[in-house]
Amino acid sequence: MPTLLGVIFINLLGFGIVIPLLPFYAASFNAPPWQIALIFSAYSIGAFFGEPLWGRMSDRIGRKPLLISTVIGNCLCYLALAFAPNVYVAFVVRLLGGLASGNGSVIQGYIADVTPPDRRSGRMARLGAAFNIGFIVGPAVGGLLAHPEAGPAGFRLPLLVAGGLSALSAICIVLFLKESRPGGGEARQQPSRWRMLGYAVREPVISRLMLVTFLSGCAFFGIESVFGLWGEDRFGWGPREIGIIFGCVGVVSAACQLFLTGWLSRKFGEAEVLAAGMLLAVTGSVLQVFSTGLLTSGIFLCITALGSSVAFPNVSSLISQTADPDHQGQVLGLNNATSALARVIGPFAAGLIFADVHHHGQYVLAALLMTPAIGLAIQAGRRRRALRRRA
Repeated sequence: MPTLLGVIFINLLGFGIVIPLLPFYAASFNAPPWQIALIFSAYSIGAFFGEPLWGRMSDRIGRKPLLISTVIGNCLCYLALAFAPNVYVAFVVRLLGGLASGNGSVIQGYIADVTPPDRRSGRMARLGAAFNIGFIVGPAVGGLLAHPEAGPAGFRLPLLVAGGLSALSAICIVLFLKESRPGGGEARQQPSRWRMLGYAVREPVISRLMLVTFLSGCAFFGIESVFGLWGEDRFGWGPREIGIIFGCVGVVSAACQLFLTGWLSRKFGEAEVLAAGMLLAVTGSVLQVFSTGLLTSGIFLCITALGSSVAFPNVSSLISQTADPDHQGQVLGLNNATSALARVIGPFAAGLIFADVHHHGQYVLAALLMTPAIGLAIQAGRRRRALRRRA
């Protein structure tokens, strides 16, 4: 487990280097705003298709080969992005990068393979913490290495560094990570993706949890996507203030997932903690409407992030406990694809509401989306307990 998290942190450090630079990278091609947004969404579109594909294949041939191949694919995409001649090539590369990076289901499947059910939420939370820490450190490194005044060439060094970190991650997987599934590398027969999608939709626990993922994802990613515009419109903030708040959010999320989520889930139960996290996120969203400045806005966004950090690992844990062990990767991949879809729809809806309805509209929308997720989480917990009693 420490080896896996270390490898994932190295890879996510490279991800964190690149993501904050993308708007400036796209702008260096003189791209209009819609093309910049398209480059952002390309990654999520690729992940939407990649998550169930790699999850299914990892159930079939083992986790390790898929981790190696997807991380290498991500490395090659960083290198290609460094030398993209125009914004259209950059879009295609980002689409392929999202496809290659859609290996969260493989990682979650690996964690489920090696972790007892009662400790899965805590270890899934550590995966989220590795992401948050990489996203805290990465932007600082990327900012130091980038030279926007040089045009697209000024972004080559951080992109090459990100590619190098992915290559290092792939080498570490080859050398240090053991296959988690007995007989890994031997093909196993797997049902079609459409059959598994039908199973996930009909299964009462998994279907509710996937709906929680979609609703809460639309809410949180929507807030995240327009928060900078909202801060500029209401308080006249610039990148410095937005960066401070998002840095604090990353620290709070990582600390919560490292030290709090697993303990809470073992003490009170995954479904109960999932519902409480959603309630906390709703509270933070509503309070944001009453923000008076940098301090209060940062506190309210941290409350929203704290609720999400407590909630999301429990979704993956409950799904892994409900799904058949031979199909865990595929079902987790379907859930992650749902999250990727939310990363496309949520920002789009929030942007429309912010521009055409009201500058507080995204927070009201988030609260309205996450409120039914509380009930869905409670229902999923009851169904899960009923299935256990029958078993």
